Amino acid sequence: MPSKLKKVLILCSGGDAPGMNATIRAAVRTAIHHDIEIYGCLLGYHGLIEGNIFQLTNQAVGNIIQRGGTILKTARSMPFLQPEVQTKCQQFLLQQGFDGIVVLGGNGSFQGARALDHNQGLQIVGIPCTIDNDIVGTEYCIGFDTACNTAIKAIDNIRDTAFSHDRNFIIEVMGKNSGFLAMEVGLSVGAELILTPERPYTIDEICTHKTNKTRDKSTSIIVSAECDNPGHSFQLAENIYKQCNEEYKVCVLGHIQRGGSPSATDRVTGTLMGSAAITSLINGDSNIMVAVQNNNITTMRLPSASEKTRFVDYEKMQITNSIVSKT
Repeated sequence: MPSKLKKVLILCSGGDAPGMNATIRAAVRTAIHHDIEIYGCLLGYHGLIEGNIFQLTNQAVGNIIQRGGTILKTARSMPFLQPEVQTKCQQFLLQQGFDGIVVLGGNGSFQGARALDHNQGLQIVGIPCTIDNDIVGTEYCIGFDTACNTAIKAIDNIRDTAFSHDRNFIIEVMGKNSGFLAMEVGLSVGAELILTPERPYTIDEICTHKTNKTRDKSTSIIVSAECDNPGHSFQLAENIYKQCNEEYKVCVLGHIQRGGSPSATDRVTGTLMGSAAITSLINGDSNIMVAVQNNNITTMRLPSASEKTRFVDYEKMQITNSIVSKT
């Protein structure tokens, strides 16, 4: 049965992702179209603790679809993990007359949203936004395509230098627990090896791979996920040199992957997801996540705390890579 939705809060939590602004824009304009008041919260749950909210209008979200980052800003809030702080925020939202909350972020952000409900009548909808593309229940997360394109462009540029100097490079991309970014980027640039959290190569395996070349190559590109240890590729390069006597330069792409103007894919997906989130609230849905399944926008239950990571099908993709980047 459709709810009598009157007032909605939207916030971003965790890391930013290109396409968040397109999502916010669509949610705001869909809410206003249905005569629903919609408010933004600055700096995620940290801002909610401070009561830092303001009403959003059609004008407020004009000319933002092409901008990276998020106009609402975002943060990770350790104080919000405390139950008494969550209760205080919940009471604030109820006192302010909010019926629904839309949260842009990842699994941790969604668990924070769950904590604001506790059967108090607040409807919760999550929208998956992370360049890691690793949220269970959806095949796509906002920001992933743009991050891939950013990394690919950087590696294409690096390859020019690699060719000019006959150099080898390890390119480190983001990816804390899953290797979607490393795998897609590695396949796109023809990397010799792709190292992911799901399948970390040993130095012995890397050296064996290099000694089993089927043709001479003057350059080599290895794409490695950061694996919850940013900068680990410098040690990896040192270990390869010690064992294989082959030098690798290292380039850590870092936070450049999270910025930039969103791609068409992230603008369109963000727009569809933002609008779908408000429609779901109007329909009375709660504790759900807008998701992509079989290339269609749909809704799924919010992932539980035990379902933190979706993992890449490493073996299938790496077998393909080993053939097309034949060394």
